[in-house]
Amino acid sequence: MELYVTEISKYVIASMMLLYTITAFAAFRFRSREARTHIYATQIILMFMIQIACFVQILARTGKVVYLFFFAFQIVVFSAVIMLFYFIYPDGNRLIINNCCLLLMIGVIILTRLSYEKAVKQFVIVAISFLIGFFIPEMIFRFNFLKRFTWIYAAVGIAAMSVVLILGATINGSKLNYSIAGVSFQPSEFVKVLFLFFLAGALYKAEGIVDLFILSAVAAAHVIILVLSKDLGSALIFFMLYLALIYISTENIGYFIIGIAFAVLASAASYRLFSHIQKRVMAWQDPFKDIMGVGYQLSQSLFGISSGGLFGLGLYGGAPKSIPFVETDFIFSAIAEEMGIVFSVLMILICLSTFLLIMQEGYYINDKFYRMIICGIGISYIFQTFLTIGGGSKFIPLTGVTLPLISYGGSSVLVTIVMVMIVEGICMIGSDERYEEYLEERRYYERKKRRYERYEDDEY
Repeated sequence: MELYVTEISKYVIASMMLLYTITAFAAFRFRSREARTHIYATQIILMFMIQIACFVQILARTGKVVYLFFFAFQIVVFSAVIMLFYFIYPDGNRLIINNCCLLLMIGVIILTRLSYEKAVKQFVIVAISFLIGFFIPEMIFRFNFLKRFTWIYAAVGIAAMSVVLILGATINGSKLNYSIAGVSFQPSEFVKVLFLFFLAGALYKAEGIVDLFILSAVAAAHVIILVLSKDLGSALIFFMLYLALIYISTENIGYFIIGIAFAVLASAASYRLFSHIQKRVMAWQDPFKDIMGVGYQLSQSLFGISSGGLFGLGLYGGAPKSIPFVETDFIFSAIAEEMGIVFSVLMILICLSTFLLIMQEGYYINDKFYRMIICGIGISYIFQTFLTIGGGSKFIPLTGVTLPLISYGGSSVLVTIVMVMIVEGICMIGSDERYEEYLEERRYYERKKRRYERYEDDEY
């Protein structure tokens, strides 16, 4: 019976995921929320069907009743998040929040399989993050003065990362975390938001090459501190954020080319300076050459991805725990092994659709400050996704960053949900701008109509 449930549910999960992915891209055909209403409803049904099918598989494999209560609690929380968001923020982008909830569901499902304790902890952080996040769209919409604190954002960010550089705990050769009252967190994740606000504010006010040079120097200070902490994955994300926003703001391809050239030189220097980068490059070039040494992580990841086949081995059917740090750096490999290549590719497409939705909202924003922030969030999200999946599948050398909304990590999931809610606040600003444009257009035609009527009266 267990075998039949597992085999049937694999195909049900893949089918539902395919249908959800189709709706995620079909939504681009419609601009108005009214035209997308049927898509919202379809997505909600599909995401909960995926979750139910996954937990049926987990219960069939384990027979543990505690998972049933955990599953019921998830249904309640995610249903409340979706309903409250639709009710409180009708002008927000519902497609983005739907995708966010689905990716969080996938993360909790795979973490439940890997470690029930970590899954519970992650889900509690998700619930708290949404509780905090529900206030953010209104703050973004109401508090226009946020663009005034450009240099405060930079100062706080540099100070927070400097504390980690000096006092942070060294884990696997890198200083990533800092503990307060026994609670460990990764400041670079929070500083990412401050860095975005700093870049947006500085580019909003920049008037010439001198302003861009000062901005670049402060951005470089952020990156250098991360490099000194050996948090090279975050350093790369910060640098790409800076480079992308400079190009979007100035539309000067020369700045982009100079930035890429500098990145190549910095990568070569980092390779010579840091031994763990050399090991990662060696593992990337041939993970099977030293399979029990530097290539162990990556080789186990590749074994996991390849053994899953198209539809996976089923939850609890594989051996993802053989991969070190599978809950964080290699969670994509665990998903591919147990849920299949088809499911994994569709998940990547949903991540891509989320990025495109965020950038589409940025395209329609008139305010340059908010346009820089929303574009920066989109670029940060998709680039971090690329680094994690690319590193785990041997497409690029491993960088050691988490897969947004899916990997285990309290700081990462909290900050990503906060960034999604910032996007929703900016979507509300965009809706307000379009409404003001509509009113201005109506006033223009009314004035034109009145002049025409007065002209007819005079002629009469």
